[in-house]
Formats: sequence, structure tokens, C-alpha cells
Amino acid sequence: MATILALAGSNSSTSINYKLVKYTAALLTSHEVQLLNMINFPFPMYSSDYEKENGFSNSLIELRQDIGKADGIVLSVNEHNGGPSAYFKNLTDWLSRLDIRFLEGKKVLLMSTSPGKRGGVTALELTKARLVRFGGEVVATFSLPSFNGNYSTEDGIVDAELAQAHRLALDTFLAKI
Repeated sequence: MATILALAGSNSSTSINYKLVKYTAALLTSHEVQLLNMINFPFPMYSSDYEKENGFSNSLIELRQDIGKADGIVLSVNEHNGGPSAYFKNLTDWLSRLDIRFLEGKKVLLMSTSPGKRGGVTALELTKARLVRFGGEVVATFSLPSFNGNYSTEDGIVDAELAQAHRLALDTFLAKI
């Protein structure tokens, strides 16, 4: 049994990426899963002045410890203006100040979704390249386009082809951890 940390790169109370992560985490019945809702992790915008004056918050240190305990990470990133959200970039800035290799040895299932037809794929690709810098290994990816038409709270991913692609990405991830 693996320990998996599941989170979205969004702090929105209506995050569709969190819904995708929550759905994915529910499929991991044979593993210990820690599901984090990032709305509970507010961080100030990173600046060296703020860090010098205030140091690191307890919630940041605890998040870093949770990452350290995990065998794998399930992460879904949202897209704002063609890139990952400012919240997610800020989060990685803070985590990298604690330890630039905060994902060292971690296998990652990287996902994205959006209301649009591209499913946040640009943010996914940019994040995939960035996670390597922090020591992470993205072993599988999945993008869910047109979230509102392809996902339902009751049934999860409703398009059979997309559901199969999601399952394949999840199985690939699980085989690597």
C-alpha cells in the first residue's frame, strides 16, 4: 500500500481541478490517500523581504512534511491566461525556499482540466517541465477537456474514451510507485 498526497494547484472554492483530484483520489481504495483542499492553505505572495521578516508558516512546513511522507503525488493544475495559476506558482516558490528539491524521488500523476476544449493542457505542459526542477518525476499525465460536459458529480468522467484515458494514466502512475 502506497501513501499518496492528492491536491489541486488551485485555491478556489469552486475549483474543478480539485473536483478532478477528489474523484481520482476516491478511485485509490487500496492506498492511503491524503486529500488536501488548498483553499485551507492561504500563503502570502512570496518575497524575500516577507520571508526575512516572517519566516515560514507552520502550514507550509507541514505541507512540506506531507510531501516528504508521500510515495506519490496526484496533482491537477488549473490554467489562467495560458499558464499555471499565480497561486500554484506562489506555492512552489514558497516550497522551494524550504527545499529546492522538495519533490525529490516523488512520482507524480499530473492532471489538468478546464471548461475549454484544451483542458488546461498548456498549464499541464509548463508544470510538467517545472516539476523536474524540484526533483519530481511526472510518470503519467491526463487532461480533461470541457469539464462541464465531460464530468458529473454523480458519475465522474462521463465520456467513455476520456474515462479510459484517465484510468490508464492512473494505472501507469500506480505501477511506478
